[in-house]
Amino acid sequence: MMPRPYRRMFPASFGLALAALAGAMPVSPSVAAPAAGDAVKGKAVFARCAACHRVDPAATGGIGPNLSGVHGRRAGTLPGYPYSPAMKASGLKWDDATLSRYLSAPTKVVPGTKMMAPPVGDPQDRANVIAYLKTAGGTKK
Repeated sequence: MMPRPYRRMFPASFGLALAALAGAMPVSPSVAAPAAGDAVKGKAVFARCAACHRVDPAATGGIGPNLSGVHGRRAGTLPGYPYSPAMKASGLKWDDATLSRYLSAPTKVVPGTKMMAPPVGDPQDRANVIAYLKTAGGTKK
Protein backbone atom coordinates (compact mmCIF):
# COMPACT_ATOMS: atom_id res chain seq x y z
CA MET A 1 0.00 0.00 0.00
CA MET A 2 1.24 3.47 -0.87
CA PRO A 3 1.92 6.00 1.87
CA ARG A 4 -0.99 8.38 2.40
CA PRO A 5 0.32 11.48 0.47
CA TYR A 6 0.89 9.40 -2.67
CA ARG A 7 -2.61 7.92 -2.68
CA ARG A 8 -4.05 11.25 -3.82
CA MET A 9 -1.47 11.59 -6.62
CA PHE A 10 -1.75 8.06 -8.00
CA PRO A 11 -4.96 6.03 -8.31
CA ALA A 12 -4.97 2.45 -7.05
CA SER A 13 -4.86 1.16 -10.64
CA PHE A 14 -1.46 2.84 -11.08
CA GLY A 15 0.15 0.15 -8.95
CA LEU A 16 -1.41 -2.58 -11.09
CA ALA A 17 -0.23 -0.90 -14.29
CA LEU A 18 3.26 -0.48 -12.88
CA ALA A 19 3.33 -4.14 -11.85
CA ALA A 20 2.20 -5.21 -15.33
CA LEU A 21 4.89 -3.09 -16.96
CA ALA A 22 7.48 -4.62 -14.68
CA GLY A 23 6.35 -8.09 -15.74
CA ALA A 24 4.93 -9.01 -12.36
CA MET A 25 1.63 -9.94 -13.97
CA PRO A 26 0.53 -10.68 -17.54
CA VAL A 27 -1.07 -7.80 -19.40
CA SER A 28 -3.17 -9.97 -21.72
CA PRO A 29 -3.10 -13.48 -23.19
CA SER A 30 -2.18 -12.11 -26.65
CA VAL A 31 1.04 -10.63 -25.23
CA ALA A 32 2.18 -13.93 -23.73
CA ALA A 33 4.85 -15.89 -25.56
CA PRO A 34 3.50 -18.77 -27.66
CA ALA A 35 3.61 -22.19 -26.07
CA ALA A 36 6.53 -24.41 -26.98
CA GLY A 37 5.40 -27.30 -29.12
CA ASP A 38 6.22 -30.98 -28.75
CA ALA A 39 6.59 -32.71 -32.12
CA VAL A 40 5.87 -36.16 -30.67
CA LYS A 41 2.57 -34.97 -29.21
CA GLY A 42 1.97 -33.03 -32.41
CA LYS A 43 2.11 -36.23 -34.45
CA ALA A 44 -0.79 -37.54 -32.36
CA VAL A 45 -2.73 -34.29 -32.89
CA PHE A 46 -1.99 -34.48 -36.63
CA ALA A 47 -3.86 -37.80 -36.77
CA ARG A 48 -7.03 -35.65 -37.05
CA CYS A 49 -5.55 -33.97 -40.13
CA ALA A 50 -4.25 -37.15 -41.76
CA ALA A 51 -7.64 -37.99 -43.28
CA CYS A 52 -7.00 -35.19 -45.78
CA HIS A 53 -3.33 -34.22 -45.53
CA ARG A 54 -0.02 -36.02 -45.99
CA VAL A 55 3.42 -35.04 -44.72
CA ASP A 56 5.56 -37.45 -46.72
CA PRO A 57 7.14 -35.44 -49.57
CA ALA A 58 6.48 -38.30 -52.00
CA ALA A 59 2.84 -38.87 -50.95
CA THR A 60 0.05 -38.01 -53.34
CA GLY A 61 -3.71 -38.35 -53.40
CA GLY A 62 -4.77 -36.42 -50.32
CA ILE A 63 -7.97 -34.39 -50.33
CA GLY A 64 -5.95 -31.46 -48.97
CA PRO A 65 -2.48 -30.33 -50.01
CA ASN A 66 0.62 -32.21 -48.91
CA LEU A 67 1.96 -30.43 -45.82
CA SER A 68 5.55 -31.59 -46.18
CA GLY A 69 7.67 -28.47 -45.84
CA VAL A 70 4.64 -26.24 -45.23
CA HIS A 71 6.41 -24.17 -42.55
CA GLY A 72 7.88 -21.15 -44.32
CA ARG A 73 5.96 -21.73 -47.57
CA ARG A 74 3.60 -19.19 -49.09
CA ALA A 75 -0.05 -20.25 -48.88
CA GLY A 76 -1.60 -21.63 -52.05
CA THR A 77 1.68 -22.31 -53.84
CA LEU A 78 2.27 -26.09 -53.72
CA PRO A 79 2.50 -27.11 -57.38
CA GLY A 80 -0.23 -29.44 -58.58
CA TYR A 81 -2.78 -28.79 -55.83
CA PRO A 82 -6.02 -26.99 -56.86
CA TYR A 83 -6.22 -24.37 -54.10
CA SER A 84 -9.27 -22.17 -53.67
CA PRO A 85 -8.99 -18.69 -55.18
CA ALA A 86 -9.20 -17.33 -51.61
CA MET A 87 -6.15 -19.31 -50.49
CA LYS A 88 -4.16 -18.35 -53.58
CA ALA A 89 -4.95 -14.68 -52.98
CA SER A 90 -4.44 -14.77 -49.19
CA GLY A 91 -0.82 -13.62 -49.26
CA LEU A 92 -0.10 -15.68 -46.15
CA LYS A 93 3.24 -17.22 -45.32
CA TRP A 94 3.04 -20.25 -43.05
CA ASP A 95 5.04 -19.30 -39.98
CA ASP A 96 4.21 -20.34 -36.40
CA ALA A 97 1.85 -17.43 -35.73
CA THR A 98 -0.01 -17.71 -39.04
CA LEU A 99 -0.38 -21.48 -38.77
CA SER A 100 -1.72 -21.09 -35.24
CA ARG A 101 -4.27 -18.46 -36.28
CA TYR A 102 -5.35 -20.54 -39.28
CA LEU A 103 -5.67 -23.78 -37.34
CA SER A 104 -7.77 -22.01 -34.70
CA ALA A 105 -10.25 -20.58 -37.25
CA PRO A 106 -9.57 -21.57 -40.88
CA THR A 107 -12.66 -19.99 -42.41
CA LYS A 108 -12.16 -16.74 -40.49
CA VAL A 109 -8.50 -16.39 -41.46
CA VAL A 110 -9.13 -17.29 -45.11
CA PRO A 111 -12.82 -16.84 -45.94
CA GLY A 112 -13.51 -19.10 -48.91
CA THR A 113 -10.91 -21.72 -48.00
CA LYS A 114 -11.68 -25.29 -49.02
CA MET A 115 -10.62 -26.59 -45.59
CA MET A 116 -13.75 -27.48 -43.65
CA ALA A 117 -12.11 -29.39 -40.80
CA PRO A 118 -13.00 -28.40 -37.26
CA PRO A 119 -10.59 -25.88 -35.74
CA VAL A 120 -7.81 -26.96 -33.40
CA GLY A 121 -9.05 -25.02 -30.40
CA ASP A 122 -6.44 -25.88 -27.80
CA PRO A 123 -3.38 -23.58 -28.09
CA GLN A 124 -1.05 -26.31 -26.86
CA ASP A 125 -2.40 -28.77 -29.46
CA ARG A 126 -1.77 -26.13 -32.13
CA ALA A 127 1.79 -25.55 -30.88
CA ASN A 128 2.37 -29.30 -30.88
CA VAL A 129 1.06 -29.89 -34.40
CA ILE A 130 3.11 -26.94 -35.69
CA ALA A 131 6.23 -28.43 -34.06
CA TYR A 132 5.41 -31.72 -35.80
CA LEU A 133 4.91 -30.03 -39.18
CA LYS A 134 8.29 -28.34 -38.82
CA THR A 135 9.96 -31.75 -38.45
CA ALA A 136 7.84 -33.62 -40.99
CA GLY A 137 9.24 -32.90 -44.41
CA GLY A 138 11.44 -29.94 -43.62
CA THR A 139 10.97 -26.21 -43.74
CA LYS A 140 10.73 -24.13 -46.92
CA LYS A 141 12.29 -20.67 -47.08
